[in-house]
Amino acid sequence: MKKRITFIHDGEGKFDPKQVILRNDSLTVQSLHAALQEKYTFTFNELPQETSFILAPMLARRFTSNPPVQFHQLVPSLDEFVTYVQHKICSLRGDEHKITCQSHVNSFLSADSLDIDYDSISQTLTVAAYWSKPPQKGGWTETIEKRETATDQVEVGILALERAIKPEDLSVGGFLAVLGEDQSLKPALFSFPSRHHPLLYSSKYTISFRHPTGLHPTLQISIPRSSLSEPPPRAPPDSECSLHTYLTLPSSLFADKYQLSTTDPLFLQSHNLLSLRAIAGETDLEAPDWVTDRWGSSLLLELATPLSRPSRKHKTTYVNGNHNDDDNDDYDEDDWQITIPLHLRYLHPSPSGYRNISVPWPVVFWACAPEDGGEGETAGGGKTMGINPFDRVGLGWDALFVPGTLFYQLHPDTAAFATGVDAHAGVEQRGMMVEKIQVPVLKIGDGGGLFEDVHSIEIVTLIVVCFGFLWVFRSLGEVVKKSGLGRGVERRDLKGREKRE
Repeated sequence: MKKRITFIHDGEGKFDPKQVILRNDSLTVQSLHAALQEKYTFTFNELPQETSFILAPMLARRFTSNPPVQFHQLVPSLDEFVTYVQHKICSLRGDEHKITCQSHVNSFLSADSLDIDYDSISQTLTVAAYWSKPPQKGGWTETIEKRETATDQVEVGILALERAIKPEDLSVGGFLAVLGEDQSLKPALFSFPSRHHPLLYSSKYTISFRHPTGLHPTLQISIPRSSLSEPPPRAPPDSECSLHTYLTLPSSLFADKYQLSTTDPLFLQSHNLLSLRAIAGETDLEAPDWVTDRWGSSLLLELATPLSRPSRKHKTTYVNGNHNDDDNDDYDEDDWQITIPLHLRYLHPSPSGYRNISVPWPVVFWACAPEDGGEGETAGGGKTMGINPFDRVGLGWDALFVPGTLFYQLHPDTAAFATGVDAHAGVEQRGMMVEKIQVPVLKIGDGGGLFEDVHSIEIVTLIVVCFGFLWVFRSLGEVVKKSGLGRGVERRDLKGREKRE
């Protein structure tokens, strides 16, 4: 097993090397305020028997390419996964390290994200956990130890972001150490191209749903105008930048692709939208929720931005569609509001007449595409993107852009707006980015009224259908009684012969 632990602290904060103590087979950090990533790499023979059997190759033939596969499942908690690891993997560590392993795995419950990847070529399983901040106010205080097994390798890095020379690069510097091999911390400074770049912490956004939600919920994204006054300052000067949002919707909600694909300027301006770039998943407008086969749908929207003065060669969006050469920057200081109309599918009835659905927060980001459309040898495109050790590829929306596109993410501000977050203990503290809304459904009760009992509704529906059938049959009988049977021409000929006789 290979274990890599990386602390990334604020470069402007106070960091004393005395906070890190390196010994022969351990490293201790004290009161370190930093983000943390723990990455574990297991070889095939280190996996539990049931997992290795599932991942074992069943076919001798190797395919050069596989179709892309996406799977989405809302997991509110990692309790079951943590319990599985504690019983199946920690038990293999022996009694001496079992308790330590179980305690450490339990810390995954407070992680911001957990990625599990299996590489069929190298037959390795990689587990990466990420914490954006320490769970305790005092920072990270823990001791990292190396096991006596010679095959295990533990690498620890304490790094900080440095200013990169190239706008498409990320640069980090700090100290590295391999436990059991290095006797002292080794200074390090390296750069690598990256597709994803963070903006300033002041570039935040919040989301909400207009109340009452009704059958057509409206998602509202609020962004400070100061965050949209110009494209990202670190974007390459020869790029074209535009603001986007990527939504992942459950099967209970859907977006009307025909409505969002419109070119009507009044509709787009009223919602501060520019265009629908991509949509996938369940897009049937009439299907109820219980007949949908997939988890839901996803869509990529290009957003409008407030009127601003471009300082470099960037793509600029004008809200009203008119060019304005006035240098006056006085405009409404309220947050920039973007609204996305959504629609509710027919859901199962409930005794209360309402149901709660969970909607993940959308991602809001700037996408800066190269001027050549990704066809040239641009930095950040092609194979150079694979050398970023912290990159998370295959997340879905980054593949919708041309190679070489750089992304600058705005930060979700869950602390400023938490009315939609579950009020359950501990959820708000963790900043869970899931909005829960209450939507109306058919009210079905037990004896609460004639139209609140499912059996009463079935009987009334049957009576109405039978009454309608009898009324139609009676009306047809009266027509036949007056006019007789046969076609109209035959009846006219019969009446003519009767008159002549």
